[in-house]
Amino acid sequence: MLENCRICPRRCGVNRLKGEKGFCGALDKIVVAKAFAHRWEEPCISGHKGSGTVFFSGCNLKCVFCQNYRISQEWFGKAVEEKDLVEIFLNLQAKGVHNINLVTPTIYTPQLASALEKAKDKGLTVPVVWNSNAYENPEMLQMLEGLVDVYLPDLKYCDETPARKYSNAPDYFRCATKAILEMYRQVGEPVFDEKGIIKRGLIIRHLVLPGLKEDSKKVLGFIKSNLPSGVYVSLMGQYMPCFRTGEFPEINRPLSKEEYEEVIEYFFELGLENGFAQEEGADSPKYVPDFDLEGV
Repeated sequence: MLENCRICPRRCGVNRLKGEKGFCGALDKIVVAKAFAHRWEEPCISGHKGSGTVFFSGCNLKCVFCQNYRISQEWFGKAVEEKDLVEIFLNLQAKGVHNINLVTPTIYTPQLASALEKAKDKGLTVPVVWNSNAYENPEMLQMLEGLVDVYLPDLKYCDETPARKYSNAPDYFRCATKAILEMYRQVGEPVFDEKGIIKRGLIIRHLVLPGLKEDSKKVLGFIKSNLPSGVYVSLMGQYMPCFRTGEFPEINRPLSKEEYEEVIEYFFELGLENGFAQEEGADSPKYVPDFDLEGV
């Protein structure tokens, strides 16, 4: 698959095994920036022990507002072998985390499917969370069936204009919604243990952007119309200007409290039942991990 890369919707066709780089810039080796017990995910994911989160470097989107741009765009991280990644998973499990949380994994899907199989053979038993931007191909996600327990995708945009302008992906909504429906087919509605920790299921994240509350409402409308009420939605208000937002004055400002609350109100108006919202102050740099190769 890496010889003629068609892993994501961009289908660049480069030979990653021979050092050719497509849109995302990834080669054959997986690059990891940090692996630790993350305390700042949704409550059902972080719980009281933390989520065993592995941050991968590189991304197949170019979001101008990416809070993790140091790893997604600037490629900070360390290349690891498959056996090393298996050990990273097992070491996190040994620390008592609730799950293994793979952040921005899409561009490494074939390698991760192999690594997860080997890790499970070696005793990995906690749920695996696929924490992605949803810009994925359903046929690639099918490789993960039985290996991933929880899908935690973004659904960033509905309209083509902001998807093109801010993430260089005009077909984002079409591709992401197909991917999310495949994710739901695999894992269904969320299932929780007696302490409220998710064991299986789909949670859709949506980051509300300044000036785009109407697009956010369209995203919620899709979820209401195409998925059952048991699916959870995580409405995120943590947007903060960073990275390249200075080039885009209309989003080079914090999200207002009024914008965020209007989207939350629309969630209830639609009759959506399950979800998470963030408290005021979530838009703080203190919640951006310090990418320092911890655990790698």
